[in-house]
Formats: sequence, structure tokens, C-alpha cells
Amino acid sequence: MTSMEPDRDEGGDAGDPSAGEAEHRARVAEQVAGLADELFAMAREGNASTLAAYLDAGASVDLTNEAGDTLVMLAAYHGNASTVRSLVSRGADVNRANGKGQTPLAGAVFKGADDIVDLLLKAGADPAAGTPSAVDAARMFGKDEYLSLFGA
Repeated sequence: MTSMEPDRDEGGDAGDPSAGEAEHRARVAEQVAGLADELFAMAREGNASTLAAYLDAGASVDLTNEAGDTLVMLAAYHGNASTVRSLVSRGADVNRANGKGQTPLAGAVFKGADDIVDLLLKAGADPAAGTPSAVDAARMFGKDEYLSLFGA
């Protein structure tokens, strides 16, 4: 039996999983964690097509890592416009802040990624959301062109 084979009833109390079932669940949990790490790497590295295939197969578009970063946050911060576009088209929450309160738009402003700033704004990103907000980031780094774009 492979680790991906469906579970089979082996008798016993359903509320008291056998040691074999517990081991199987632990292996599956480890595999899921490994897959999540791969998905975060795809977002950081701009592997839009493979990431899209996983999302279309059921992976969460708003998957969040231990730092609170979503896939769209990582893609935006690392300058991967095609990945951001793909995530947005699949319903990614463009206003979701990470564990430090930063939004994808603030990350794109910090990096000076004009194309990603435009993508996120068109997708409904709020320049005032987060701490610091995209407006705050533009002010901190003297990016007046963004302040004009945000109407700030």
C-alpha cells in the first residue's frame, strides 16, 4: 500500500484511530506542509503557470505562511507581475495584510514595482490599508508618483 492509497476500514472504534492511521495522517500532514512550502516558493520565484495549476486543482489562492504572507504578497514583493495577475484572476485577497500589517500594495510600492501597483489597484487594493499603508510607504520612500496615483 502506498501512502497515497485511500484509507480502508480495518474495524475498531472510529473515534480511536489505530497507530497505522495516525502514522498515515502524520505522513499526509508532512506532505501537505511540503507542498505549501513549494507553493510559496513558486509565488516568490514567479512560477505562475505551475502555481496556477495547483490553484485550479484546489489549493487555496489565499494560502498563508507562518509569517502571515499570502501567495499574492510574496509574488508582489518579489516583482512577479504575471503571478500577481494570475492570483488576482483567481480571487486572491489583495488587501490581506501579513503578520507585520503589510499589504501586497505596500510591498509593491516599497519595491517600486509600477506594473504590480497598477495591477493591485485595478483589483481593488486599498492604498490606506495596512501598517504601514501603501500611502505611508510612498511617503517614507519619496515616491510622489504613487501618492498622486493614490490621490493622497
